[in-house]
Amino acid sequence: MKRILSITFAIVSMLAIGQVAGAQDSGKPRVFVLTDIENEPDDAMSLVRFLVYSNQWDVEGLVATTSIHQQDKTAVWRIREIVEAYGKVRDNLALHEPGFPTEDHLRSVIREGRPDYGMRAVGEGMDSTGSQLLIEVVDRDDPRPVWVTVWGGPNVLAQALWKVRETRSAEALEAFVSKLRVYTISDQDDSGPWLRKSFPGLFYIASPGYHSGGAYHFATWSGIGGDNFHARFTGADFSLVDNPWLDENIRAKGPLGAQYPWVKYLMEGDTPSYLNLVNNGLSHPDHPNWGGWGGRYEFYTPRMTKPLLNPETRPFWSNAEDEIIGADGNWHTSNHATIWRWREAYQFDFAARMDWTIKPYDEANHPPVAKLGHSDRMTAKSEQRVNLSAEGSADPDGDDLSYEWFYYQEAGSFTVSSARTGQPLTIEDADKPNAWFTVPTNRVLRNGTIHIILAVTDNGTPKLTRYQRVIVDVTDNDDVVKIDIDKGTGYYPVNSIHRKGNLH
Repeated sequence: MKRILSITFAIVSMLAIGQVAGAQDSGKPRVFVLTDIENEPDDAMSLVRFLVYSNQWDVEGLVATTSIHQQDKTAVWRIREIVEAYGKVRDNLALHEPGFPTEDHLRSVIREGRPDYGMRAVGEGMDSTGSQLLIEVVDRDDPRPVWVTVWGGPNVLAQALWKVRETRSAEALEAFVSKLRVYTISDQDDSGPWLRKSFPGLFYIASPGYHSGGAYHFATWSGIGGDNFHARFTGADFSLVDNPWLDENIRAKGPLGAQYPWVKYLMEGDTPSYLNLVNNGLSHPDHPNWGGWGGRYEFYTPRMTKPLLNPETRPFWSNAEDEIIGADGNWHTSNHATIWRWREAYQFDFAARMDWTIKPYDEANHPPVAKLGHSDRMTAKSEQRVNLSAEGSADPDGDDLSYEWFYYQEAGSFTVSSARTGQPLTIEDADKPNAWFTVPTNRVLRNGTIHIILAVTDNGTPKLTRYQRVIVDVTDNDDVVKIDIDKGTGYYPVNSIHRKGNLH
């Protein structure tokens, strides 16, 4: 019976997804990859994962570049090698979800940058096949922005913007820049700081700074697997990003898995640049501060620290901290935690997709469909009960589902004093399809938005999770906060809470 239900659900789902994909392909992100592949193994790892999710976006470019670690050569051959392996499994992937690009398409967008370091490859006569393709991609009559994910040095992007600035009007340059969305893995050459300074309107996500100054240790992206090397943090389950797990769940899975190298420093340091583009219901690319598998970022001007060679000149999306209970049962607060808090979910999801490369539909697991029984935006007032519903959630394989509702405090602006716990808002029946909470009144420092995350997980192998986000806008802001003090409970003007004294 389960197999019949699974097949029926799969057919219906694929037809529905196919209709959406055919009618609304414009909803897919456009992605352009710059990679210093072969400087170390992690770029090849990230490319393997990128390709098994390639039905989630339109792949507009795969460009081999240089970096501080590989200054005078590119390795475009390695991109072609991995794409060839993808071509051997693409048809099997398509049995599980529609929309995977053909090998021919991927080959058609492979290019390379100039084999030189940083700004030495930017300026008059420094065009490359990579920079030319990027200009062509951005210039296409397509309203969608282009996500440039930078795994090495960004000098291909720098040359494209230099060329546009030199050859077009100020208005045309502004229009070109407005279509770009950039995520760089730290600063792996000197063109990154130049880009941020020269194009203040450029949408930019980065943990800024240079390797020689220890930037990788502090970077958000190190949360993907830097427990024991770059970031050196505790709290996450390191076994899920270590070679034995990767051997069993990734490398053993067919010709594409065979292209996944052993970890030398950390697993997939470049993967966070595109993880928030995965359509899992959790992240929203236009709102990096909402958080997701690829981390959470806030908009500000980073202060001068030792990894930076020069002060930053303007705000951009950079490191933010989450507070989370780790696998060790202890609370941890860091920017790395904004990624590793989701580790089990994104690793199990990757393992399932690698199964898709070699298994028929009915022998693999597929993610559940998380649905809300109400709008994803609500308004509420203090002390009001807010009802939450996941009715309608289902699983394509007929698997049983479990539910978790939780408060993502850092993603919203509603602020509650939380000296005793990182979860100051209690959700009743948080493990059931229907849950509820009461908008707090005690210890409220600021009204604003409350972000509630629904996580729906199946009991398949590996178990998979999908999400929905509910944003509740608490609207009764009277410029007061209610706080408990040692003499009792009272209402006080906001400005008065900065006085000396103990808050309990």
